[in-house]
Amino acid sequence: MMANTAMLRSFISEMTVIADLGLDEPTLLDHAKPLMQRLLSNDEWLPSAFAEPDEQHYRQYLLHCDPLERFSLVSFVWGPGQKTPIHDHTVWGVLGVLRGAEVSQRFVAGEGVFHEQGAVEVLDAGAIDMVSPSIGDIHKVWNSSNSKPAVSIHLYGGNIGTIKRHSFDTEGVSKTFTSGYSSNVVPNVWSL
Repeated sequence: MMANTAMLRSFISEMTVIADLGLDEPTLLDHAKPLMQRLLSNDEWLPSAFAEPDEQHYRQYLLHCDPLERFSLVSFVWGPGQKTPIHDHTVWGVLGVLRGAEVSQRFVAGEGVFHEQGAVEVLDAGAIDMVSPSIGDIHKVWNSSNSKPAVSIHLYGGNIGTIKRHSFDTEGVSKTFTSGYSSNVVPNVWSL
């Protein structure tokens, strides 16, 4: 069965209008969050090819990148127990859980090492988190289940697969990385 991509098409259209407004970051995030909430309200729009887990590593599938690279939308697919290292984004992000649940722990740098900041958050389906260098950009995320995959949808302020970012260990050692994408195709948002 083919996914009905009308919700995805609508999200892309509305986010393009928001990007055209040239809003400051807090206002842009305020406008983007309700769009993400609507997208998370049902998961029938996501084509199955963009929700396939890998046994070894989480996957990051590009769903759309604005032609001017003002924003990108990706699906993250987490196999059972899979996790990220501590990492940053360097751009704003609106992150929402579509299926399953994820756990997020924020970190802050201090005295050359990284410390946990605040409590661990469990994000169930429908939950939204936001990141940016101005509101907190460093975290670690993992699938809360050791038996089922989880899928989250991430909206970023740039083409996240091409942005140089950083991963960290708890001692503060950083590595620069560019994440890329797990597939070289994007969904056809014009399918019915």
